[in-house]
Amino acid sequence: MTIASDPVSKPDLALLPAISVIVPCRNEEGFIKACLESILQNDYPADRLEVLVVDGMSDDRTRSVVLAYARRHSVVRLLNNLKKITPVALNIGIENARGQIILRVDAHSWVEKDYFRRCVEVLQSSAASNAGGRIETHPRRPGLLGKAIALALGHRFGSGNSDFRVGCRELVETDTVFGGCYKREVFETVGLFNERLARGQDFEFNDRLRKAGGRIVLDPNIVSHYYIHSDLRSFWEHNFQDGIWAILPFVHTKHLPVTWRHLVPLFFVAGLAGSAALALVAAPLRWIPLAMLAVYGAATVAVSLHLAKHAKDLRYLAIMPVVFAVRHFAYGLGSCWGFIRLMGTRSLWGRLFGREMTDVHKLQGVPAQSSSK
Repeated sequence: MTIASDPVSKPDLALLPAISVIVPCRNEEGFIKACLESILQNDYPADRLEVLVVDGMSDDRTRSVVLAYARRHSVVRLLNNLKKITPVALNIGIENARGQIILRVDAHSWVEKDYFRRCVEVLQSSAASNAGGRIETHPRRPGLLGKAIALALGHRFGSGNSDFRVGCRELVETDTVFGGCYKREVFETVGLFNERLARGQDFEFNDRLRKAGGRIVLDPNIVSHYYIHSDLRSFWEHNFQDGIWAILPFVHTKHLPVTWRHLVPLFFVAGLAGSAALALVAAPLRWIPLAMLAVYGAATVAVSLHLAKHAKDLRYLAIMPVVFAVRHFAYGLGSCWGFIRLMGTRSLWGRLFGREMTDVHKLQGVPAQSSSK
């Protein structure tokens, strides 16, 4: 939804509030330096900035890199996250933050020079509780495949109506943003991040925020950059886990923790599998899965052709359908598996029948790396 706001003009820097930047990380030695450099080189007044790197006990060189920065820059602090999952890192950062405004920056991302100032300006001028911008996705390694994966994530066919991924032309009110810039009092009103959600904790928190009357605003002039996997195996695994965690939050929340864009792959894959199973026992129904695949294939080719023409490289016409298929089927299969696991948890059934039961152990073994929806 497009919203009206006062024109954002550059304020007196002396009036800008103190901010705390939280960087959750674990084993990010290849990216943490670029992340910290972008934070420290921002145009926000250095005397109103603190950087809290909350590390999940990395066993690579991440900690030594951060400590080196902390020795050179008094605004940088290293905090320990013994539980090694993202929501715990965020809550540790919030509890230790001294700023009036709290921002999250992912370790394998970097932000534009005016990122913090613009976030704070929009937060103040639009009466928002959380502000953010669009994300530009980059492959971790150069090559056609990595670029194709980045294109898929930045297109509506790959990411639905995720405003921060596909972009927008003007200031809009949205359901979530990448990272986020929050007023401190938001956490006093809504609470902290749900530590039972290894993934999807940002969307679930923002959903609570909106239900409490808060507004989340996205400004396309606020830009951050994010590095994604550049091979199909890693891309498949990442989407499969994202699909699982689009469903598992139902165990720990009493409201719908996702939107339709998170559930479309589940319905597509489940519908395809269900219709194929019916076709095995009723031959006349075999046209249903074939028709579904034909429509999906035609849509994929049409989008791939458009992207190939825009990039002026016909090689994308061959590779984009594969990338989209990995994105959709891995996510959908992950959601199917998440649904199966959900049905086996006591917490869900206990809640349905009016009894609160914990069943966290049922979810052990699911990778807990963070992701953004």
